[in-house]
Amino acid sequence: MFNFFKSLFKNDAYENLKAKEFLAQYKSTPGAVLLDVRTPMEVAAGKLDGAKAIDFQNPNFAANVSKLDKEKTYFIYCRSGMRSASACRQMHAMGFKNLINLSGGYISI
Repeated sequence: MFNFFKSLFKNDAYENLKAKEFLAQYKSTPGAVLLDVRTPMEVAAGKLDGAKAIDFQNPNFAANVSKLDKEKTYFIYCRSGMRSASACRQMHAMGFKNLINLSGGYISI
């Protein structure tokens, strides 16, 4: 169980950043993509400016993500950080290399 929690904070697939660092690094990374993986209802309640929404719970998530440029840097967030971490792992398995997860999610901002 310890390894599960350890994997949430440090791994080779993606980087976890807290809100302040996440936003600062996003703003300072040329060509970066802000990706919101929450449901449409969650997104409708509010999102970060400029975020592209692709629902992680949608069965077409992998197909939708496969259309993205794998060379770009992706800053990914959800409500609490769990779905976005899963999205990062899935995207890494698909060949994406530059993935940053918002630790604590949208509610931490």
